[in-house]
Amino acid sequence: MHLIYKLPATITRRYFHNICRKMSSNGGDVSPAKKPKIVNDDKSKRFVWVDLEMTGLDIEKEHIIEMACLVTDTELNVIAEGPNLVINQPDEVLDNMGEWCKQHHGESGLTDAVRKSDISLENAEQNMLNFIKEHTTESTALLAGNSIHADRMFLNKYMPKFLNHLHYRILDVSTVKELCRHWYPEEYQKAPKKKIAHRALDDIKESMQELKFYKGAIFK
Repeated sequence: MHLIYKLPATITRRYFHNICRKMSSNGGDVSPAKKPKIVNDDKSKRFVWVDLEMTGLDIEKEHIIEMACLVTDTELNVIAEGPNLVINQPDEVLDNMGEWCKQHHGESGLTDAVRKSDISLENAEQNMLNFIKEHTTESTALLAGNSIHADRMFLNKYMPKFLNHLHYRILDVSTVKELCRHWYPEEYQKAPKKKIAHRALDDIKESMQELKFYKGAIFK
């Protein structure tokens, strides 16, 4: 005899009442609740490479003046190259830059480009956010670059919507470089030398090439 026939009448009524209520709320479906969908499409396997040029490194007073972005897969193949945006800042901000920034941003032409730009910080963030949304799944892509923790601090302050779309973990090529220097000194000597262009897109491409080298020389 089925177990349900042996149950007291009050328990049996309660059992059928719960079944009927569940059928009503689920349109007649009493199957177990579906598990959350696991994201495993290609867009969830991305690195978002970012480089910022700033007026300095002090997060309390300095500003972003240029931003570039690339999206690669986890094998470092470029999926898409995003906009390279020069962000307008008032003359007061540029005039108060330290000597290092004045010299290098002046020589690269970035300072003049900032003065002529009509792109606001808000517009830059929205453009970049639209770009990464097209090529990545929310909360899955790692922010990547050289000493990327510094860029992340500025993104957290000035472009939080962009940063919040990404995974909380980062891929810092500088860390890989230091490990290579200590553990694989011979390979380290063969690593490509940075040209130090101090323009955002150039720096990103150099970082990618550097990680490609480590991938082939160390992570075999």
